[in-house]
Amino acid sequence: MYKIKTYNQISERGLDRFTKQNYQVDADITGADAILLRSHKLDSGAIEDGLRAVARAGAGTNNVPVDFCTEAGVVVFNTPGANANAVKELVLCGLLLASRGIIPGIGFASTQTDISDEAALSKLMEQEKKKFKGSEISGKTLGVIGLGAIGSLVAEMAIGLGMKVQGYDPALSVEAAWRLPSQVTRKENIASLVASSDFISLHLPVLDSTRGLINADIFAAMKKGCCLLNFARDEIVDSTALLEALESGPLGQYVSDFPRPELMGRDDVISMPHIGASTNEAEENCAIMAAEQLMDFLENGNIKNSVNFPNLFLDRGVDAGNCTRLAICNRNVPKMLGQILSVLADQNINVLDMLNKSRNDIAYTLIDLETSPSEDALTAIANIEDVIKVTLL
Repeated sequence: MYKIKTYNQISERGLDRFTKQNYQVDADITGADAILLRSHKLDSGAIEDGLRAVARAGAGTNNVPVDFCTEAGVVVFNTPGANANAVKELVLCGLLLASRGIIPGIGFASTQTDISDEAALSKLMEQEKKKFKGSEISGKTLGVIGLGAIGSLVAEMAIGLGMKVQGYDPALSVEAAWRLPSQVTRKENIASLVASSDFISLHLPVLDSTRGLINADIFAAMKKGCCLLNFARDEIVDSTALLEALESGPLGQYVSDFPRPELMGRDDVISMPHIGASTNEAEENCAIMAAEQLMDFLENGNIKNSVNFPNLFLDRGVDAGNCTRLAICNRNVPKMLGQILSVLADQNINVLDMLNKSRNDIAYTLIDLETSPSEDALTAIANIEDVIKVTLL
């Protein structure tokens, strides 16, 4: 039986994917095979020797010690795209809030509690509504930085609303490129994108290369009066440069899902309490995806949507019940496969199928065997230099 330790409140629809006869799921489990969490800040001390995987029901994994997990041979999963529609809809909300006098208008209307006469209230509203006049987003230019699952949906939405859309993503995958609407104009760098955008929407993960990406130089290149929307991660925007851009630079408004103390109370800032993925549907989608990825990994060794291991799928085939599968994680060094196969050959174990892939400094191999290897064989493989983890499935 596989043990799944949970943190946070995980959607029941996701937890229901774990069959009771094969899985024990609980927040108080010890000796877990896998961890399932949302926003809980996972300490490296929680990565026990027997742990095989951590699944984050969400896109970002900055609350998981990914590098530590990699060294321990623990696969870290996320759920890209599962909350994409929820974030896309909130970006639309941000665009409209920034364009129209919606928030101050609501604030004004809601405070007129001392007027009981309907005609007088209607007259007041007509007199004052000019204070809350805004602009339409149709015809404006939206620059999307990061064209993954969320960014491509935002681009498609904006096009449907009559906006001109331009995008930038230096790491655009083939899959993401296929999703991207043909009307999106690709920009070669961020500076050229921000210089011609009325609105800029960020959809990037936090990496060493993206932390503080929107800095003083980028703000200086922005079109005067533009609006920056950040529903990605707070760390992408340099806090000092942001405040300076609002005070004296070209930035007209900042709409963010990540409140900052120094920005509270400003009329040119709209802050939301990190609610981009806070919908019932998004939480369910993320939990379901995370659960299904964990199950396929624990039972079959397959990896999909890992942030630290290569994606790898080896079909069990029709003879799945007649073979044993071996999963091996090792550092990506030469001659490793030869050493592993040599151990199996010495044990007269026939290899039926095999798949090996690497990602940066980590390599991962699935091997289907005609007969189950002995404990001595498993120990011999585990003792090969640079082998990190060996699992018999």
